[in-house]
Amino acid sequence: MTVTTLKNLPIVIVLLASGPALTMIGFLTPQQIIARQASAPTSAPTAQRSTPADQLVSEIGRAGESGIVASPVATVQEAQPNPSPSTGPAQNGSAENSMGSATSAIPPCDKHDGLGLSRIVQIDTTGGPRFGPEGYDFLRDKEVVLTFDDGPRPGSTEAVVKALADECLRGTFFEVGQMASWHPEIAKQVIDAGMTVGTHTWSHKDLAQIPYEKAEQEIEMGNSAVSAAAGGKIAPFFRFPYLQQPPRMLSYLAEHNVAIFSGDIDSRDYTMHKPQPVIDSVMSQLEKRGKGIVLMHDLHPNTAEALPELLRQLKLAGFKVVHMVPKEQLTTIAKYDEMLDHRKNVSSSAQPVSATAPGHDAVTHHSIYMYVPRQGRRTHTQGARTTGTAGAP
Repeated sequence: MTVTTLKNLPIVIVLLASGPALTMIGFLTPQQIIARQASAPTSAPTAQRSTPADQLVSEIGRAGESGIVASPVATVQEAQPNPSPSTGPAQNGSAENSMGSATSAIPPCDKHDGLGLSRIVQIDTTGGPRFGPEGYDFLRDKEVVLTFDDGPRPGSTEAVVKALADECLRGTFFEVGQMASWHPEIAKQVIDAGMTVGTHTWSHKDLAQIPYEKAEQEIEMGNSAVSAAAGGKIAPFFRFPYLQQPPRMLSYLAEHNVAIFSGDIDSRDYTMHKPQPVIDSVMSQLEKRGKGIVLMHDLHPNTAEALPELLRQLKLAGFKVVHMVPKEQLTTIAKYDEMLDHRKNVSSSAQPVSATAPGHDAVTHHSIYMYVPRQGRRTHTQGARTTGTAGAP
């Protein structure tokens, strides 16, 4: 290790021996150093990050690495290189590994030729940061985050989870409260598979079209329902239905320290009936953009069917999968927890058939949950200005 000074600012250059050669890990201020051991070579981050995103996102794991790091205090946290293969469970382990233990690194993938995670980033949701085209970008070139909306739904959600697990991958699921209440066993399966679970309102209403009090209730009932169904341990991650982001609700989420996610790559899988168009949509957009948060729906069987081949094509094209976890778990509000308990006393006979029948027509299911896009609607919002195209995330 070499320490030098530049204009009274200490800079630490970490060098690791790798045979006859030396590999430079990076330039870090003393505050950014948590723990380093020169036990094996690793590579330096190659992409620049903006200062705001650096303050919100901490890297806590990288493929093939293990070890323990302190609580996030720096822009980048890298786990220690793993000198030997892991004998424990693979990356599709319990939610505790995914959320509750930010000190865990990514174990080696035990699936033959599995894609595996490239790294795990930890999101500090303080102040309600926004991620996506109108927010912070923490991804490097050829990196993707896989996200899924509107579940859980019997059949398709389990198939999505299995496709991810078969490649030692994890994704982020933005669940609708009603769906989670109807299918808590699937919500728990998602958590148990090591996925990150966020929320997507109680009943997928367009929050820009309803009064503030109703919009707050949609958000908080969704939070309480998903948390109860999943057994707690969900992330303070939120995605607006239709990606419509009314300014007052952005402020509300910021006050409650909930991060907001839109999508860089909208698969528009809800407009498709077969797997191949979903694959073509995602890959063509990624070829143009080079990276991004991918928005899909575990609600739809065509997406579940498409996912294994989509993951194969991502690997062939050299894309790497990044997984997001929160710094803190979501805290629900007692008032809405009580409202949820009251609703649970209502007869389950009100549950629509489409919620339990995976083969039911997707258009009918959309109409039940107000998912049919309105004519001319634009989905990506930034304050009062709208950008993007119509959709029904």
